[in-house]
Amino acid sequence: MENKLIINCDGGSRGNPGPAAIGAVVGLKEYAEKIGRTTNNVAEWTSLVFAMKKAKQILGKAKAKETVLEIRMDSELVIKQVNGEYKIMNSDLQPLFIDVWNLKQDFKKVEFRHVPREENKRADYLVNLALDSK
Repeated sequence: MENKLIINCDGGSRGNPGPAAIGAVVGLKEYAEKIGRTTNNVAEWTSLVFAMKKAKQILGKAKAKETVLEIRMDSELVIKQVNGEYKIMNSDLQPLFIDVWNLKQDFKKVEFRHVPREENKRADYLVNLALDSK
């Protein structure tokens, strides 16, 4: 039985660009955070980087090396970009891709899965919770 950690993450902005936030469910822990003013795509990518960093922090370096991350997102664009099916043309996304690439090295394996929005409701809820907070 391998160690597996399931992560759901989402990002969003109201307006494109506009006020933006991220939401992540990392195992049993939940996070919701405003990230300032940016585009929807940057928010989605930022949620992915944030979730991977949290996973590493929660697990610790040694345990992370033995853990498979299964990251679920409803952004088909991000999943196809991170899996190499689509090129990343936007220069704002390239540093975030590099962060994800570097973070991948800290885990045994990282799987990126596209899920329907209905299967990512909690992460989406957390994004809106952050956006609605004063």
